[in-house]
Amino acid sequence: MKEIIRLTNIARQYTIGTEEIHALKSVSLSIHKNEYVALMGPSGSGKSTLMNILGCLDTPSTGEYILNDISVARMLDNDLAEVRNKEIGFVFQTFNLLPRSTALENVALPLVYSGISKVDREKRAKEVLEQVGLTNRMMHKPNELSGGQRQRVAIARALVNKPAIILADEPTGNLDSKTSVEIMGLFEEIHKNGNTIILVTHEEDIARHAHRIVRLKDGLVETDEVNDSISFVASRV
Repeated sequence: MKEIIRLTNIARQYTIGTEEIHALKSVSLSIHKNEYVALMGPSGSGKSTLMNILGCLDTPSTGEYILNDISVARMLDNDLAEVRNKEIGFVFQTFNLLPRSTALENVALPLVYSGISKVDREKRAKEVLEQVGLTNRMMHKPNELSGGQRQRVAIARALVNKPAIILADEPTGNLDSKTSVEIMGLFEEIHKNGNTIILVTHEEDIARHAHRIVRLKDGLVETDEVNDSISFVASRV
């Protein structure tokens, strides 16, 4: 499989008042096309900082990030915005839906920035809402949906631009256990359709759905292992 992400000695420091926080110290990591990777670690381990760097929402203090054979550090702001909109789909714990917009409008929103006509935007949005099992909820607003349904809308929105990579940050954090299992089943289907999935979680049972588990501790990769509980063999370059 083709390597689509390569991080080399990535570090990220923040200065808060007089204190310097080393969120990431020296992280090197490769992720291949169609892998399903969980980034695990306790609060303060650096996993959310790493997710933000992978999603081009933050830049490392030092080190190199190669995405699809291109150095992210050399990308202009417009290039980064295009990567975030077209190549990476984001799913957040808090859903981040527009409260006054319908499910269909929320899902279609990323396509507005792609110069696609309204008719085609709605057609594509309907396709992904059907894919996540919300055919009968398209015209409902977020407050008319359950937590699981809201997360399905958020996942549909992440998929609408047909991105290669899905980044999911604690996607089941606000859901009950039964709904969490359903959402993780949906991620498995998305993975089978060819997407690369990178999942951030602190929950062991959620991480076990991934085929590879990278554990972080104190800003460093502690372990990086294939999940033996899933019969999956990743062919590496």
